[in-house]
Amino acid sequence: MASQKLLMVGAGLSGAVIGRHLAEAGHEITILDARAHIGGNCHTERDAETGVNVHVYGPHIFHTDDEEVWDYVNRFEPFMPYKNRVKTTSLDPEGKRGVFSLPINLHTINQFFGKTMRPEEAHDFITQEQADTSIEDPQTFEEQAMRFVGRDLYEAFFKGYTIKQWGMHPSGLPASILKRLPVRFNYDDNYFFHKFQGMPENGYTAMIEKILDHPGITVKLETVFTRDMAEGFDHVFYSGPLDGYFDYELGRLGYRTLDFERFTHEGDYQGCAVMNYGEENVPYTRITEHKHFSPWESHEGSVCYREFSRAAEPEDIPYYPIRQVKEKALLNDYVALAEAAQGVTFVGRLGTYRYLDMDVTIREALDTARGFEAKVAQGEPVPAFFVAPV
Repeated sequence: MASQKLLMVGAGLSGAVIGRHLAEAGHEITILDARAHIGGNCHTERDAETGVNVHVYGPHIFHTDDEEVWDYVNRFEPFMPYKNRVKTTSLDPEGKRGVFSLPINLHTINQFFGKTMRPEEAHDFITQEQADTSIEDPQTFEEQAMRFVGRDLYEAFFKGYTIKQWGMHPSGLPASILKRLPVRFNYDDNYFFHKFQGMPENGYTAMIEKILDHPGITVKLETVFTRDMAEGFDHVFYSGPLDGYFDYELGRLGYRTLDFERFTHEGDYQGCAVMNYGEENVPYTRITEHKHFSPWESHEGSVCYREFSRAAEPEDIPYYPIRQVKEKALLNDYVALAEAAQGVTFVGRLGTYRYLDMDVTIREALDTARGFEAKVAQGEPVPAFFVAPV
């Protein structure tokens, strides 16, 4: 295949992985990013005061069953063992505040209800006494929670947190949001169940720096992309907001964004990496203590974030696509525009307006790069999407 000049918009995981793969195939790669650093929302950096490796845009925990993706990230940065064990404060049925394990497991159930049930007993107790079996086909987040765990656990662990996270009542959210939250009838408090779990030893930015370290790759930071910049390139891979590529001409897709209230502490502030706050009257959703994301390191000082969720404004960093009915209708219109565009492929969380875990982002980036090679080799047009947003 003849060498091509290719432009990656965005120096996060999508742009870096696609760029590296195609640079190794002999193409000339230019990567632009509007920010002053690489890594997108995965960006990590050492805190000057404490030495803690901070997840600047909130915690990113790597977990996957995809062995090729696991081998890929370890090629550039060794991943250290890490299990995500989330805690939450909330009120028990008697109104007493306590600290509980998430996801809901046998310890959570026994502690919350003041019981000492075995797995079978807990299963029967939840499914026969707590769960609302009158809900046969849950359509909303609230119905899904009530059907699986009942009102008490729903109100303690899901209702308030969800209202804060999404800015709306769980009765207005689709059931699919909750389907990926497990309930366990054993004492396993590992939040994820994937075969491979870990954290990059020196942070995600160190890993992405190594992915981008190739003579065929040029990175330009603090550079805002405009469509005229595509001139002179054979193809563009765009990982910015889908609606932003078209200058929001049809309106803006909806996102939630996060605000972080950073504070430091001498010693250990909360004893764990993530502490959720399930009560609606606590304004933040959780506190993250970043030194616990690198348990192989030792630091006296600590960096913590109180995390607040709200609707994204035009100048905010978009985090979670809302994908409600209104947004899906607008998304369809933008997908039509994208498919009519020439010479551009939309990738990643923002480019396809989908919530993506890091491993899925990397998998889709590798598949996109290979798909591009195949299309060019066959003399076929390169599609706007290798993974359809809708």
